[in-house]
Amino acid sequence: MDSFLYKEETYKIRGACFKVWKEFGGAFKESIVDKALTEELLKNNLKVEDQKRIDIFYNNKKIGTYIPDKIINSSIILELKCKPFITREDKKQFWHYLKASLYKLGLLINFGSKNLEIFRRIYDKAREKSLRESA
Repeated sequence: MDSFLYKEETYKIRGACFKVWKEFGGAFKESIVDKALTEELLKNNLKVEDQKRIDIFYNNKKIGTYIPDKIINSSIILELKCKPFITREDKKQFWHYLKASLYKLGLLINFGSKNLEIFRRIYDKAREKSLRESA
């Protein structure tokens, strides 16, 4: 059994990111990279939702909204950055966004000036445990 979550989609997303980064490097602002990446993702037959609003709940009460850069195939959150490097705080914030959503997989992608960085995060088993404990 292959346990790699959303293997095919992740492969296509990574390929699209590398193609955009190869074309632009870290030379452009996030808005340009975002639009180019959407084009590549669509060419790879992926469903792309830009800036979709996700409700955030606390104690079963809606307390706010998170707006990720992209949702792919209604399954994967993409958060894009264009900065020299990803900080520990960027990773921590992304983890909390993923944890507060109902999505299991998120990719934090930095189209940096020197490297393309892709951080793959899964929030699945921990959420199931948390839901069981609160029941």
